Amino acid sequence: MKGVRALCSLCQHGPIWSQLRLDKTRPWSLAVSPCSRRLIARANATVSQKLEAESTAHKPHIKADDLAQEIRREKNETKNKAKGTFDKVDPQLSPVQKKVHELRQLTRQLQVVHPNVLAKALHRGLLFHNQELLAINKPYGVPVHGGPGVRNSISDVLPILAKMIDGVRAGPDLHICHRLDKETTGTLLLAKSETAASRIQELFKSHQVEKKYWVLCVGVPVPSEGLIDIPVVEKAITGDQPHYKMALSPVYRLREGGEGVTRIRANQQAHGAVTRYRVLASSGGCSLVELHPVTGVKHQIRVHMAYALGCTILGDHKYSHWNKLAPQKLPEGVLRRLGLEQSKARHLPLHLHASQLTLPGVGGDGDITVRCPLPKFFTSSLRKLQIALPEKP
Repeated sequence: MKGVRALCSLCQHGPIWSQLRLDKTRPWSLAVSPCSRRLIARANATVSQKLEAESTAHKPHIKADDLAQEIRREKNETKNKAKGTFDKVDPQLSPVQKKVHELRQLTRQLQVVHPNVLAKALHRGLLFHNQELLAINKPYGVPVHGGPGVRNSISDVLPILAKMIDGVRAGPDLHICHRLDKETTGTLLLAKSETAASRIQELFKSHQVEKKYWVLCVGVPVPSEGLIDIPVVEKAITGDQPHYKMALSPVYRLREGGEGVTRIRANQQAHGAVTRYRVLASSGGCSLVELHPVTGVKHQIRVHMAYALGCTILGDHKYSHWNKLAPQKLPEGVLRRLGLEQSKARHLPLHLHASQLTLPGVGGDGDITVRCPLPKFFTSSLRKLQIALPEKP
């Protein structure tokens, strides 16, 4: 017997066929007869039909309408994000994670939107308006002036805001009369002409504008009311994280033994800084403080609160530590009331609000006083810390 034949068979992986021939010169070699070829062809055709049927059954039927709807959905999502409408909070998140999500949104909103959207938000926050001056409610996280890495700033959208307020009669531009830090909220004055802006800026320089700020700070200042008169100077901080920050530059120091003070030589680079303050309410290791800065030095209120009174403003991560840049370290009781973990404290916004400005009357006109309501995140923190707002502002 020259060989042994095996019939073609089917399995789940396809056709199996073989014809074995026992040959002395080519042992266990393969050969295929004409009959086997016909069997193989029929078997392959059957298996191919089955595989094609299975593939078609699992393949989704894509229609042009479905593709169009998917494209429209993606465009709407992109448009909503551009308008500042970010993803909703996942209901499965814990209360702490939800709070962190909300705080993170505060630093994102109005920074990535179209200039027209930012201008509309500023228009809705209009506090005062007359023939030569207007005041807006500056939102948190939006810089007043542009710069490297800044996508949106108030100065960039002033032409759009002018047309929203005065229509086609609007002048060429609005002019910023003073500035607030990016993280500061509250009253910002704008002038409709360079002449009016120069006059108001001179009032600020000569300390004729009465400014009132509200801060929520960690700790309770002692005494509860007073005057801080300590110059401020900018210093370079060396180490692993080199950076610049403002610091106190006192002209007096305690004598040896702690009795009395001695005047020392003033730093020529320092700027005189004077701030009046009074505690409005306190609870849970935090307090609501009203401040009247007489001068207008950079970061004056933040430095006086952190280093002169020892009560850092809530969310002030820059001045919470002297020689490093790190999130503010909060007491356990404060974290518990706010519903936060220390690892998430870096998302807390700065609770510094320009609540009121008073301009002196000019040419027989009366004084102009502009008040600005607290932002929602500020009032939310007050509520969680159980600090009541005073009845009269």
